[in-house]
Amino acid sequence: MDLFGDLRRMNKRQLYYQVLNFAMIVSSALMIWKGLIVVTGSESPIVVVLSGSMEPAFHRGDLLFLTNFQEDPIRAGEIVVFKVEGRDIPIVHRVIKVHEKENGDIKFLTKGDNNEVDDRGLYKEGQSWLEKKDVVGRARGFLPYVGMVTIVMNDYPKFKYAVLAIMGAFVLLKRES
Repeated sequence: MDLFGDLRRMNKRQLYYQVLNFAMIVSSALMIWKGLIVVTGSESPIVVVLSGSMEPAFHRGDLLFLTNFQEDPIRAGEIVVFKVEGRDIPIVHRVIKVHEKENGDIKFLTKGDNNEVDDRGLYKEGQSWLEKKDVVGRARGFLPYVGMVTIVMNDYPKFKYAVLAIMGAFVLLKRES
């Protein structure tokens, strides 16, 4: 397959059409993502489990579906995804304790099912409890191992670029029949 030869043989109208088609695919994916954010109330409605800390409930590479409706109270036993200040990657762990103050503020403590100790060592310095504002979402469903694609692409960047190049070439060279 001679990629550049095929591109040179395309007239400008065909090339413009293929680029426009690719842009429509990308913008459609973005609109679907933004729609999921609105429907689920979560800034990240889909996340991948990146470690084995939640085994046996979830394994590395499982794809989690999240919701984050603010009116729902957080309960012990729920699996939440939270962000810690100073860390880029959200953490998937179970709520083990919920603490309600007299003024109504609710704080909670998390722990990975496969971890020996709670998550206080993961929180920012001086923080002993999480608050609702730290929660990205709550697990509502999952697909086992579907997220391994994401993990492989992050662990092997050359593979990621090769897959993206092949997909881009496929879209550009796909001819309408």
